Amino acid sequence: MRAFFWIFTLLIANSLSAQLSEPQVDELVNRTLKTFDVPGIAVGIIKDGKVVLAKGYGVRSIITRESVDANTLFGIASNSKAFTSAALAMLVDENKMGWDDKVIKYIPEFKMYNDYVTSEFTIRDLLTHRSGLGLGAGDLMIWPDGHDFTPKDIIKNIQYLKPVSAFRTKYDYDNLLYVIAGEVVARVSGTSWNDFVSQRIMKPLEMNHSAPSWNLLRDTSNVIVPHVPIDGKLKVIERYRNNIFDAAAGIYTSVNDLGKWVLMQLNQGKYGDTQLFSKKTQTEMWTPQTIIPVTAAAPYNSHFKAYGLGWFLSDVKGYKQVTHTGGLEGIVTQVIMFPELNLGIIVLTNQQSGSAFNAISNTIKDSYLGIAPSDWVKFYADKDRASEDNADKITDEVWAAVAKNQNGQLTADGSKYTGVYSDKWFGDVSITEKKGRLYFASKRSPQLTGEMFLYKENQFAVRWNNRYFHADAFVLFKNGNTEFEMKAISPLTDFSYDFQDLYFTKKAKQ
Repeated sequence: MRAFFWIFTLLIANSLSAQLSEPQVDELVNRTLKTFDVPGIAVGIIKDGKVVLAKGYGVRSIITRESVDANTLFGIASNSKAFTSAALAMLVDENKMGWDDKVIKYIPEFKMYNDYVTSEFTIRDLLTHRSGLGLGAGDLMIWPDGHDFTPKDIIKNIQYLKPVSAFRTKYDYDNLLYVIAGEVVARVSGTSWNDFVSQRIMKPLEMNHSAPSWNLLRDTSNVIVPHVPIDGKLKVIERYRNNIFDAAAGIYTSVNDLGKWVLMQLNQGKYGDTQLFSKKTQTEMWTPQTIIPVTAAAPYNSHFKAYGLGWFLSDVKGYKQVTHTGGLEGIVTQVIMFPELNLGIIVLTNQQSGSAFNAISNTIKDSYLGIAPSDWVKFYADKDRASEDNADKITDEVWAAVAKNQNGQLTADGSKYTGVYSDKWFGDVSITEKKGRLYFASKRSPQLTGEMFLYKENQFAVRWNNRYFHADAFVLFKNGNTEFEMKAISPLTDFSYDFQDLYFTKKAKQ
């Protein structure tokens, strides 16, 4: 408790436009590690063309207990998207393509949900989350790991995803279109997205320990492992390894290497003597493209929020904020820049609590913005507790109902539901009965396997064998049990488990 009062007092004393001292950042991060049960964090602060802090805290793994340092590699997940937009910007600078070129010019087989959208869909549309598709639509083709989908499958199957809004009218975050943007980079440049990012971006930036994909890392001796809380206890899980996600979320880097990327961004595309992309294309990337609803609330009083090309944009206390976050199971990260302050903040973690990076980055940026300090650690801890309590109430009620049914309150003839069912883009799943129990198994994504429990008449709850998914789902049968839909049980289920976009129809027996 004394440490808390010490840092909070120092924050007040330094709140008027003075950066936090290194001991203050140390106290902040160490408190964050403990509060949110995060094993390891790396923090970088870039100011006025210099890296003023690059430091690791905690451990890479709760098993090995090896320390995190400034060269420890983290998967930065969706912070990779800005590298994809930068690659395209470089090709625009070279007059090899234009932001408003049609996607079918480079990928003739590309097809969306109707002919008009297909013919009008541009490179810009790939990057701006305004396709008309819903949040995370089709992500079950890339998530969880262990599936056999390919970028070709995504290009082919995206046409089967149904829109939830009119084209270019609404923001809904997506991943699949960034995978397709990576394919555009490959077709226009004549080299793979991985090679382009490695040779054209990472090499001139001297990001010597980084790679565009886990599978391309030359040295894995100083890398974090992902951690997920399971039944109240933190556990190491398998990392995501599939190359399909690289252009949207594949990059592995350190706070030292990523600091060079931020320095280049804050220097209008220039690093040392190398101009990676022009000021003109950077302005385009940092110009609002898709409006995002926002409420002006203290202390930041943001009135506008938008998505640019690979970046979130907003006004924060009168300054332009350029930022992105990233999340894989067991890993979340954040990059924030204030161009007018020549300020960059990086927070990388090896646990999936977004509250942890927000608590750190908000505290740091408040000191530069001259905002009276807030206890962001407590704020996010309280917020998490309320969200988790609400989610637990919902899931506990579902599994309590299941338990009653198992005690004879409601029974079902399992044979009425068995068979092979198919969704247009996700493929086949089988529902089988063994010793009076029903089991769900996906053919193309084998990790989505689990036992089905009767919840209500013609409604089942699937409990996935893999417990770190935190994504148990309802299966809702209809039309004489010949079709079914799905949806997540918990409101905290990651949006990439887009069960709501699936619609299965029973296949005739062969």
